[in-house]
Amino acid sequence: MNILILGSGGREHSLAWAVMQNPKCDRLIVAPGNAGIAQIAECASLDIENGGAVVNFAEANAIDFVIVGPEAPLAAGVADRLREAGVLVFGPSAEAARLEASKSFTKEICDASGAPTAAYARFTEAAPAKAYIQEQGAPIVVKADGLAAGKGVIVAMDEQTALDAIDDMFGGAFGGAGAEVVIEEFMDGEEASLFVLCDGENILSIGTAQDHKRVGEGDTGLNTGGMGAYSPAPVLSAEIEARAMDEIIRPTMAEMKRRGAPFQGVLYAGLMIKDGQPRLVEYNVRFGDPECQVLMMRLGAQAMDLMHAAAEGRLDETRVNWADDHAMTVVMAANGYPGAYEKGSVIKGLDKLPEDSSNMVFHAGTKAVEGQIQAVGGRVLNVTARGATLQEARDRAYAMVDGVDWPEGFYRRDIGWRAL
Repeated sequence: MNILILGSGGREHSLAWAVMQNPKCDRLIVAPGNAGIAQIAECASLDIENGGAVVNFAEANAIDFVIVGPEAPLAAGVADRLREAGVLVFGPSAEAARLEASKSFTKEICDASGAPTAAYARFTEAAPAKAYIQEQGAPIVVKADGLAAGKGVIVAMDEQTALDAIDDMFGGAFGGAGAEVVIEEFMDGEEASLFVLCDGENILSIGTAQDHKRVGEGDTGLNTGGMGAYSPAPVLSAEIEARAMDEIIRPTMAEMKRRGAPFQGVLYAGLMIKDGQPRLVEYNVRFGDPECQVLMMRLGAQAMDLMHAAAEGRLDETRVNWADDHAMTVVMAANGYPGAYEKGSVIKGLDKLPEDSSNMVFHAGTKAVEGQIQAVGGRVLNVTARGATLQEARDRAYAMVDGVDWPEGFYRRDIGWRAL
């Protein structure tokens, strides 16, 4: 098969890595890709949010299967355009992608399907939103309704932080994403991620993970896109996972189908778990980043077969073969992230690190310039390893981190501390 992956981050590098191990893959193109992806696949320049351009590219390159990495092309309807053109695609329609693209839509679906989630209210103006915060008190959660690259959620432990978040969101800090705001009750407990493949009819759980959103050690400081992750998530036991599937995932999928928007692709459910009861924090309609990296490390070549089955509506005849292992990824980010950071610093030492089924550095924000790897993003590398235990995976990952020569970067030393 000729396969096209859309995206340029660590998630897409790990997807490409897994796909390349599958003998069914004859040719792999990633658009636009990054410096790490260019070492294992072809990269192409393409506007991945333009459905017409993606369809034309797929037809010109005899592409048999398209895997959409990030959320923006899905929200823009790229998967719809590919399906209309008869190109097999892994990723939901724009209507189904509203589960991520609109927080208030997700709440509406939860209400209709009875899925347990936080109590909420939605606002399109600042004054009533602030009045609601003062009435409810803190801690409280303020979310920009639309896509904000994982940064449009403020967990406010005091009232002033929540009020400031309202000013930021309605003031345009998150662009159009903040034109509507959802305010939720604060849920305490432990958060974990459940990844489920859906083919419009059938669903298949393909693993759990836990990530570290805060920039600082001990889970302190600003929220980021994620500073590291590990799989499986010990807090998501088989019993709790079964409850989440029965009480949250299945009712959601049934409600989407009832509305004429059956979900096809990967549904990533962020869950808050307390006293054995899972509640939905949010849905994403694509693999998490950096959670995808640890899932792909554990799934390997079968990941492509699973995605292909989801796209073809064959999940009922598919199963996941899990090794009894663990994986961890440590994000190396540019100094200053998630605030302003410098671009263009050179990363050395990567060529001396192991690359095999247990050790891999996935590139996120990198570019190759005159034979050197330069940092061009906030999150730059995902140093990933697997082992028989989480401790072994952790030791391997940090041993590789120590081999990276990049003074302009930083990372957390405590990824996995909740489980370890």
